[in-house]
Amino acid sequence: MKKQPLRQRITEAAFRLFDERGIQHVSVDAIAVAAETTKMGVYRHFTSRDLLVDAWLSATIAIYRGVLDEIERLYPDDPHAQLQEWISNVLEGLPAISHRGCPFVNTIAEISDPEHPLRRKIRRHKLDQVERLKTLCKRAGLADPNAAAAQITFMLEGAQVAAQNGSLPAIEKSITTLTRQILSDRK
Repeated sequence: MKKQPLRQRITEAAFRLFDERGIQHVSVDAIAVAAETTKMGVYRHFTSRDLLVDAWLSATIAIYRGVLDEIERLYPDDPHAQLQEWISNVLEGLPAISHRGCPFVNTIAEISDPEHPLRRKIRRHKLDQVERLKTLCKRAGLADPNAAAAQITFMLEGAQVAAQNGSLPAIEKSITTLTRQILSDRK
């Protein structure tokens, strides 16, 4: 069986390690071992570890956006269904992130400088996500779209943290109740 091209092995190994360990706990040596190459092999394809971290963050953001785009495609004329599906999708993903938590929150925690390019990229992604939520809440006819978007954001971000720390045993039930309350506040 033929091995994947080296650049692809490096990228996949780095992305998996960043997901599992965070960005500060993954060295170029660890990436090289996981990709079955040498440190020089990594540097031949990526001039710095930071390029791999940035590529991982961009790919992670693209995955999140892709999910939302797919939800929009599935329910093009039903913003209420889009909101329900968005929330359901986050709930379905909780078990997978419960061991490590949200990759964006973790990355922010690992970088102290609020103006670091990675933190700025995450901030832009989160701001875009909230704007998308506000638009959906408005289209769904909610009484206060800005407040509803904030409530949904707090609820989903909090659910991810609660899943990680194990503080709430029945997250799905609580989210279902909160979702019903938020989405029932129509004009």
